[in-house]
Formats: sequence, structure tokens, C-alpha cells
Amino acid sequence: MHYVANCSLLFTEDELLRRPASARAAGFGAIEFWWPFAMPVPPDKDVDRFVTAVADAGVRLACLNFFAGDLAGPDCGVLSLPARAVEFRDNVDVVIGIGKRLGVTAFNALYGNRLAGVNPAEQDELATEQFDYAAKAAAAIDAMVLVEAVSGPKPYPLRTAADAVAVVDRVGAANVGFLCDIYHLATNGDDVTGAIQAHADRIAHVQIADAPGRGEPGTGTLDIAGYLAALDAAGYRGYVGLEYRPTTTTLDSLAWLPVRQRNSR
Repeated sequence: MHYVANCSLLFTEDELLRRPASARAAGFGAIEFWWPFAMPVPPDKDVDRFVTAVADAGVRLACLNFFAGDLAGPDCGVLSLPARAVEFRDNVDVVIGIGKRLGVTAFNALYGNRLAGVNPAEQDELATEQFDYAAKAAAAIDAMVLVEAVSGPKPYPLRTAADAVAVVDRVGAANVGFLCDIYHLATNGDDVTGAIQAHADRIAHVQIADAPGRGEPGTGTLDIAGYLAALDAAGYRGYVGLEYRPTTTTLDSLAWLPVRQRNSR
């Protein structure tokens, strides 16, 4: 397995474009980001600055989120929202363009919340179409599209590994896979070890944080080492994103992970 720093939650002591270099200085060879812009189609100059910051830092961008709306506010993805269908498709072109320039191999598409007054079946049908559209675009650069279960109070319909894998199967594209986020699954009460064993062949990316609190491993009660061992035993050899909120500084929060284990690309 290869550990990558999520630079949307780690290294926030620095402004966003300095975080790739900070991750490299901390020993990481690869990073991941949520969508780093406020809009689905940012100005070209802003995209160029982001791409340059990653490339100049000498790290690989292993995973990038599609535009997901206002994550700090009411949104949790736009993929299944009828009024925002064009927004998502316009964003796909930008995301894949970044991916082509930086060699990104995985893109996370948050499903979107259930909407009052909208038939869930209509949202699910749209989501299938949007995942298929994104998957075809990602296939052109040999990349995956990820489906994630999420925790929290928002009316997000994918809560368990089985929920997310059902979407993977419904889309049916070879390059659509399950993002196994251990924190979200555990927080939702899912059987994480059982999910790993049942869906190992669908897992395309992993993210970790301890719970409760979403801090670094060792700050909560989750057996993260045990879950990673289960992934290894199941044959998972991909990326593990450190998607947690440091309880102190980022560098202090990394004490659990030896530097020699951070430099995989």
C-alpha cells in the first residue's frame, strides 16, 4: 500500500498552493486533493497555477475530487442533482484536463444529497448517467472514477459499503470503483472488516481517519492497523489517503507513520 497526504485537510498551516511542497518536504511522494476551486470551471490561469504547484513540488497527484458544491455548507456532491447536471459535466472536462497533465489515476465523484420534492429514482437514474459520462472521459487517460459512502447529517444516500458498491455495479463500467473510506464506514456503523472482505475486488482507493473526531490514527478507537492488515490480506496494493484533521500540527500528527513509508508514488 502507498500512503498519500490529503492536502485539503493536511498542511493547512500553509496556503493551498504551498501544500504540495510541504507534503514533499515531509517525505511524501504522492498527494490527493478535494476539488481545490470554488467553482466547477475555474479560470485557466488558476488551473495552471494549481498544476504548476503540484508539478514543481515533485509529488504525484494520485486522486482528485470532482466539483462537489459547497462541502462546508449544504452540499455533498452535485452528481445526482438535476438542476446541476450541466455543472458536473462541464467540470468533468476540467478535471480530466488536470488529470492528463499530472498523471492522476483516480477521481472521486460525490453522489449528492437527496432533494425534497425530487423522486429518488430520478436522482439515481441521473447519477448512473453522470458516472458513465465521467467514466468514459476518465478511461481516455486510463483513470478510475470512485464512488464513496459518506457520514454526517446531510441527506446523502450512500452510507455503507454495500450502498456504494451497488452504484459501482449499476454503472457497470470497468473503471468505476469503490472508495473505501474507513472513517465514514465506521462512523455509519458499517462492518468495516466485513466490507473489506466482501468487496475487496471493487476497492480502488482507500482513505483513513480515526473516530470519533476524524483525527490521525491513535486519537480515536478504530483499529486502523487491523483494517489496513485486512486490506493487505485481501490483496489491496493501492493508495491509502490520509484524510484526517490533525489534532495539533500536521507534522506532529504524522508521528505514527515513519518517513520511510511516506515516499511511495
